[in-house]
Order: sequence, then C-alpha cells, then structure tokens
Amino acid sequence: MKIFEFFDGKFNLNITGVSFLVFSVLVIAAVGYLLGRVTIKGVNLGTAGVFLIALLFGCLFYENLEAQTPMYTTEALKIIENIGLMLFVTSVGFIAGPKFFGNLKKNFKTYILLGLLIIVSGALVCAGCIVFAKLTMKDIPTEELTAIMTGLFSGALTSTPAFSAAKEAIGNNYASYVAVGNGIAYIFGVIGVVLFVQLVPKFVKADMEKERKMLAESDGNAEDPVDTNTDKKLITIDSFGIAPFALAAIVGLLIGSIKIGSFSLTTTGGYLLISLVFGHFGRIGKINLMPPAATLKVFREFGLMLFLIGAGIAGGAKFIECFQPVYFLYGALMTIIPMIVGFFFAKYVLKLSLLNNLGSITGGMTSTPALGTLINVSGTEDVTAAYAATYPIALVAIVLASQFLIIIF
Repeated sequence: MKIFEFFDGKFNLNITGVSFLVFSVLVIAAVGYLLGRVTIKGVNLGTAGVFLIALLFGCLFYENLEAQTPMYTTEALKIIENIGLMLFVTSVGFIAGPKFFGNLKKNFKTYILLGLLIIVSGALVCAGCIVFAKLTMKDIPTEELTAIMTGLFSGALTSTPAFSAAKEAIGNNYASYVAVGNGIAYIFGVIGVVLFVQLVPKFVKADMEKERKMLAESDGNAEDPVDTNTDKKLITIDSFGIAPFALAAIVGLLIGSIKIGSFSLTTTGGYLLISLVFGHFGRIGKINLMPPAATLKVFREFGLMLFLIGAGIAGGAKFIECFQPVYFLYGALMTIIPMIVGFFFAKYVLKLSLLNNLGSITGGMTSTPALGTLINVSGTEDVTAAYAATYPIALVAIVLASQFLIIIF
C-alpha cells in the first residue's frame, strides 16, 4: 500500500504484506489510546478506545488488509487476539493468585450465586427476545433467528467459549448466523460493561480510598502472598519472570485443550486456572515462580491491547454487512439487564462492597476489557480476585446456557 509519495512519484514509501499488518496494529494502538484518553465528565473509554478504532479500521480498511495478506489475514488476526488473551489472562491469574483461594474459600457461595444469576438472567432475556422476534419477524426462518439470537447472547457477554459452543450446537447450516449475532452484540458487550464500571462509582459518589480499604478488609482472611522477589534463597530463572510466565501459559494451554464431551475449559480458562495456582504457591521448591509486578502490569496491558485489536478488526469487517438496529437493541438488553440485576443482587442481598461487587460483575459478564478499566478506576489490583472467582462459574454457565437455548428453540 502506497502511504506517501513525493517529487512527482520519484520517491515513495510502500508498506506491503506483513509490514502493512504490523503498521496497522501500531496505528490502531496509538490512535486508540489517544481516543481512550478523551475524558467527558470524568468518564473515558480507556483501553476500550483501542477496540473502537480497531472496529472502525475493520469497517473501512479490512479489504486493503486482506489484499496485502490474502492467504492469512484471518489467521493472523486470530494469532494477535490469542496472544493478547494469553498475556492478559495469565497476568490476571498471577496477580490474583496470592489472595484468590483465601477469598474464594471465604466467599464461595457468594461467587457461585452471583455468577449463575448474571448468566441465567442474560439467558432469560435472550429467550424472551427469541420469542418476541419469532412473533414479529415471521419472514425469517426459526432456525436462523435462533442462531442469530444465540450469537447475540454470546456477543453481549463477550464470551468466545459460548460463541464456539453455540456454533457447534446449531450445526454447519446456521453457524454463520451465530457469527453474525455475535459480531453485532460484541461492540456494546465490550463498551457497555466498560462504561458501567466507570459510571456506577460516580452515580453512588463512591469514596475510592474507603472502598479500597473495604475491599482489602473483605480479603483479610486470605493468605498473604509470599514475597518471592525478596527471598534471596529462591532461584530466579530470569529477572523479568518471563520463563515462569511462559511455563504457566504452556500448562494452561494444555489443560484448556482437554475436552470432555463438548465441554472444555478453553485456553482462557486454562491460562487463568494455572496462573492462579502458580501465583498462589509462588514457588516450586527453591525455584521462584512469581514474575515481578512490573512485568505482570506490562503484559496485562499489552495483552489487552492486542486482544482488542485482533477481535476489533475481525468484528468490524462484518459489522456493516450484518448490522440491523433491532439486533443491536436485543444485544444491548442482553448486556444491560444482567449487569443491573447482578449489581443490585450483590449490593442488597449479598452485601458486597462496591469494588468487590464490580469486580464480580466483570467476571460474571466474562468481560476482560472491563476488568482492565476497573483496575484503573479503582486504583487497586485487588479487584482481580473477585473477577477470577466469578469468571469460572460464569464460563461454565454461559456455555451450557447457549447450548440449552438452541435445544429449546
């Protein structure tokens, strides 16, 4: 692709092939962070700004990208997305690990109830939308509507495992319609939860310093992390902690690839589980397994950025082609209602503090970008423990719910 041309065409700058893909990713990252920095009445998109720019890029320039990398555009975007997901989720697991198991033991029933409530309420909204759509859109085949709506459900909760499970359950003839629904709802599924975790503290006029103390007190019985970085008796493989990080990711990938029937933890669940275990124990014998906090913070943010770029470009490519306002509305309802139901249930029934509540909501909504935003809003990484505790419950529930909706309708 010719980017610049000077002196009557005698000097020009061409960026083609893989270089154009790399160039595109870097431009999206730079512009996306600039957009995310724009603040209106204290609210900004943060890293989700990268997602919006990636979507716009996919809408406008996907054909150019495909022309430059015709044989592997889709695969390249999947690689970018999956590497980002691995970096982010594994970092979250390591960060949450030291307090996770103590927190889970203390609040086990709470996380199960909240995770299930969020997914069940989302599934009920989806079921209601399916019934209403069948009554008002009689010209569209029932199987097609069911596939689109189930795709909307997985997109509204930004759940790749649910998306995959729905495609497998619906069969090859209608799998593409699941993809359509997922793409339409995914945008608001990301941005809606990101805005929710920013707006709620403002609406309730939260004192963040007080909320951080309350969150720390709720984790008071959790085991304190072993400061492996100051224990000189431990053997550190490399100063940046890349080797133990890679080991956790390798084991997580293997665990997540195990399939029992049609269910698996998926690589996301595998990364999270193993990094939680590594973060909890911090060592094997005298070998240090805990990467430095600085490494985890960089990997977490960099991974989130790559994940949003890979998912955003691919989603933007199909968005205009598949978009219908009514489908967007259905997807928005599937995002908003479970969040509101979960928030008030956690606040008034489970009596969770605000940050524990919102951390659990991001896990129940399986929203990786919203967790990144909540960490910035709250000013503490302790919210990752609530996310990590609720996420596995929600993961299993949404996969089963997606399959159940297809069986019923």
